[in-house]
Amino acid sequence: MTRVAVVGHAEWMEFARVPRLPASGEIVHASESWEEVGGGGAVAAVQLAKLAGGVDFFTALAGDELGRRTAERLAALGVTVHAAPRPGRQRRGFTHLDGAGERTITVIGERLVPHGADPLPWERLEAVDGVYFTGGDEGALRAARRAGRLVATPRAEAALLAAGVRLDALVRSSSDAGEQLDPDRLDPPPDLVVSTGGDEGGTWRAAEGETGAYEAATLPGPARDTYGAGDSFAAAFTFGLADGRSTADALRLAARAGAYKLAGRAPYENQLTAAELREP
Repeated sequence: MTRVAVVGHAEWMEFARVPRLPASGEIVHASESWEEVGGGGAVAAVQLAKLAGGVDFFTALAGDELGRRTAERLAALGVTVHAAPRPGRQRRGFTHLDGAGERTITVIGERLVPHGADPLPWERLEAVDGVYFTGGDEGALRAARRAGRLVATPRAEAALLAAGVRLDALVRSSSDAGEQLDPDRLDPPPDLVVSTGGDEGGTWRAAEGETGAYEAATLPGPARDTYGAGDSFAAAFTFGLADGRSTADALRLAARAGAYKLAGRAPYENQLTAAELREP
């Protein structure tokens, strides 16, 4: 069995589906609304749990009601949560989902991430085949490097620059302003940099200079919303590498996971499952 983990963050999110984003001073009416645990670390952890049959999630949570609900909800979704306690309030946020399914997010509060000095069972990572890193300090990133494969998002920029560890892959959006960290600033450089481009597919570049591209997967149904699609992609790519697949095969799996998520209601409906891996 392929063992996987996530080191990163979670946020409690409120979602509202609206016909369009409101203009300044305008009121729009939501056709539906709901609350759910979100954040890149949480979404990736649930996706990996669905693919691998379980996942360890190393994170930090506040001791308030939303922090408790976050831990309980993730456990119900098949995630084994290892959470360092933090004072104050759990980070939360609000997401508009417009008529085209695009998400626009407002987050409130400090981003809570684990630290290497936190008394978490970091030794478990020594037996893990792959880790996806969305947030933490440099100590947490060094702990994540104990795994067989380590994939990270550029949103963990401070730790990536400070830790001096090798990444098997850096996965970033080619259009998201928050994910434009220059991989050449990392020392050592990542073995692979994957740049995603939504329905246009994406590209990859190896440290040795080799480059390539991958195609977007066909959606299994109408596009519903983009929340969590990128995190599901990165999680599935991490699973593919951890499972011993080639870069090309891992990218095909990741593209499929992103497409499945895009066709589902945010954040977890329609994420790719282990059973669907056996389907063409």
